[in-house]
Amino acid sequence: MKKPIAMAAVLALAAAMLTGCGGGGAKPKTYKVGVSIYKFDDNFMTLYREEIERYFESLESDTVKYDVTVMDGKGDMVEQTENVEYFIANKVDVMIINLVQSSSASTITQMCKEAGIPCVYINREPSIEDMKQWDKICYVAAERYQSSKCMGEIIRDLPDNGDADGDGVVRYVMLVGDPESSLRLFDLIGSTIKALTDAGIVVEKLFEQRGDWDTAKGQELTTNALAQFGAMVDVVFAQNDGMALGALQAIKAAGRNVGEDIYLVGMDAIPEAVEAVKAGDMTGTVLNDHATQARAAVNATLVYLAGGTIAPPYLRVDYVKITN
Repeated sequence: MKKPIAMAAVLALAAAMLTGCGGGGAKPKTYKVGVSIYKFDDNFMTLYREEIERYFESLESDTVKYDVTVMDGKGDMVEQTENVEYFIANKVDVMIINLVQSSSASTITQMCKEAGIPCVYINREPSIEDMKQWDKICYVAAERYQSSKCMGEIIRDLPDNGDADGDGVVRYVMLVGDPESSLRLFDLIGSTIKALTDAGIVVEKLFEQRGDWDTAKGQELTTNALAQFGAMVDVVFAQNDGMALGALQAIKAAGRNVGEDIYLVGMDAIPEAVEAVKAGDMTGTVLNDHATQARAAVNATLVYLAGGTIAPPYLRVDYVKITN
């Protein structure tokens, strides 16, 4: 993204305008914020929404208050549309939306535009065409390609380059999320593997299935993969830590040892996964920085509440590899 310094300045100005004004006994200005999360029982988005609420609370002062309503999309686009309708009916000043379906951004944007309510999209990216619909929408997230590349780099940088059995080929299992998380799911997988092949490492895909970000499904799929391919499996890649933790249970149940005869990489750096990395039960994870993203999303709402716009409408937060 270009002009990061200019954007930081805009965000700082908006925060100052909203939190630093007023004085002496005046009734505080209250802004109403509607937040819709695609599914409350997602590990990562739980941390994300909790940080949104904490950060809004930290910005309150004697002159500014934030009335934040957080609703569960329940993994159902109809439910999330009802969330948005509720926010509109209750005249919120701004929305933060974690889409159930990226492909529904156009509909949600049109609803917001007609109501005159700016919207900050988070975590699930609308298409470029959808982002052109209105100048009062933006998107806050890390770059998924970067995260997927980091997963591959963690394996690439091991002493044996991920070739746990030493036969010259890195054979892997890939647990993917769901297509709605990205319209270019297979490109994301490709960026993980390209980090290996670009280094001259020979790879072979043994197993690739959709686990819907779910721990139980991660365990089930990894159990099936290990039963089918046994010691041939060198690496398990999981596109989120929930599935990785499920995979870890399957690996242990199969009598395999992470770091000795198999490797396991996840994504999101949720606390349980970070502890697993420290304990040697996971090879690594990639920090999808929920706290920085949440604060960036809140800061973007401040720009809109101050009457501003965000251009270009993409606010990116870098991923960080965690291996110890």
